[in-house]
Amino acid sequence: MISAPVPAAFIRHLATTRPAPAGTVALRAALHARRKLLLKAFLVRVERDRASLTPAARSRFETDWALLERAERSDPAAVRTVLDYPMTGAWLTAALAAAEGPALEGKLAQLTGAALAAAVRAGCAVSGERAVPSGVLVLPGLGVLRCPSGRVRLSGHPGQVRIRDVAGQAEVLLARDGPGARPVGAGTGWSGLCELPGSAVVLDDLDPYRVPPHGIGPDAVPAAPRPHSTPDRWDEQWRAARALLAATDPDRMAETEAVLRAVVPLAPSGRRDDPPLTATLRAAPGAMLSRLPRDGGHLAEALVHETQHTKLAALHELVPLYLPGGARYRVGWRPDPRPVSGVLQGAYAHLALTDLWRRARAGPGATGWHARAERQFEVYGDQVGEALSILRESDELTHAGREFVQAMERHRAGLGVAARSPG
Repeated sequence: MISAPVPAAFIRHLATTRPAPAGTVALRAALHARRKLLLKAFLVRVERDRASLTPAARSRFETDWALLERAERSDPAAVRTVLDYPMTGAWLTAALAAAEGPALEGKLAQLTGAALAAAVRAGCAVSGERAVPSGVLVLPGLGVLRCPSGRVRLSGHPGQVRIRDVAGQAEVLLARDGPGARPVGAGTGWSGLCELPGSAVVLDDLDPYRVPPHGIGPDAVPAAPRPHSTPDRWDEQWRAARALLAATDPDRMAETEAVLRAVVPLAPSGRRDDPPLTATLRAAPGAMLSRLPRDGGHLAEALVHETQHTKLAALHELVPLYLPGGARYRVGWRPDPRPVSGVLQGAYAHLALTDLWRRARAGPGATGWHARAERQFEVYGDQVGEALSILRESDELTHAGREFVQAMERHRAGLGVAARSPG
């Protein structure tokens, strides 16, 4: 948790779910502060458990850390991009939870790819060799290089880095057009991440930390690995979703692309009528995990929904909105009882959708999208009202949390949804 003074007006505006550039900047700063704390905790953990690591692992860690520091001196923004990438958070969280010895040592190997990704983005020249114990070098946000020999050789000059398997079976040349540009790679054994059309959001179907080992949800849904991640269909639906959001609520479209860094495809169920499934991991805010929605309209809805989860998680890091508690409550959008944190997260996301559907209903809209808005506005408005009634009576909210909920209620009322009494 990051305690920081947050103006009441800022909290009240966030409670409306409405986008604001200044709010996005502040929340991204909160996420970055959280990530730096994780990185510092990671360093402390490694120093504390040095004796449980092999000499080779300790040496590799020191080399990687030195490269990360050199990249930071050269271009802090480049290092921030890698550090704030959602799956970097998932990796750091897993590393902090790993048992000392071989388990921790296995997590340390990921630092090699993170440091190299930062160096490439920062335009640093690199040289020498690095061990890749897993045989797969992961560069967060960029891609993966398969290294059958378990070792790579580095070479190049500022702005262009070559990574080659020492046995000559794979290599990639990573180049960037200029400061701040996302490096692009090409070569044998290299699989690069692709940006979704018209945005800087990547479709991440490669990072090993994109989905927890136990999968997502009660059915333990795994990630959809390449080549089964259907990138062409994602591109098609992404274009359709962007067009719908641009026509309905362009501010939300801009916010979505500013807050989200990655979309992670989840495996289909194999059933004919595949149930929708989306999620945002607490350890990896900024990544939307999702099965391929049935069309662009459902994707647009999912993007707005999951963006709110990242926003609220970042705000809760700045100023606690609720206390840990054991009570669970029934809500309209889930069959299972939810803790107060889940009620607040769900109410917030559905309030944003109520706002979106009101705009879609009032505008010209597209066929199907407009008709869906008519139905969903009332459904979500009622569900949010029920959840806000629960939150209003809860003793698990902080003072800031109660003010946040009150501001949510005012915004819901302003949307034209009937007020709901407690109980």
